[in-house]
Amino acid sequence: MAERTTSQRTLAGWGKPELDLSNADWQSGSQGRGDVQIAFVEGFIAMRNGSRPGSPSLIFNPGEWRAFVLGARDGEFDLT
Repeated sequence: MAERTTSQRTLAGWGKPELDLSNADWQSGSQGRGDVQIAFVEGFIAMRNGSRPGSPSLIFNPGEWRAFVLGARDGEFDLT
């Protein structure tokens, strides 16, 4: 089985920067649901799976983050 590696890179047309997350101050959610962590880096918000910190992170600009948080509060992502 081939070894799988991931790297962070800018996706053409997405306007997402290559952020160095190696020294990011990751914060865990306080609700105890899942293991999502966020970090504020260079004016962007990075989100990752805290139980798999080496996996790729999602990068949001402030407007995208606001839309995501408002959608989550409104139950937009409730899969139950």
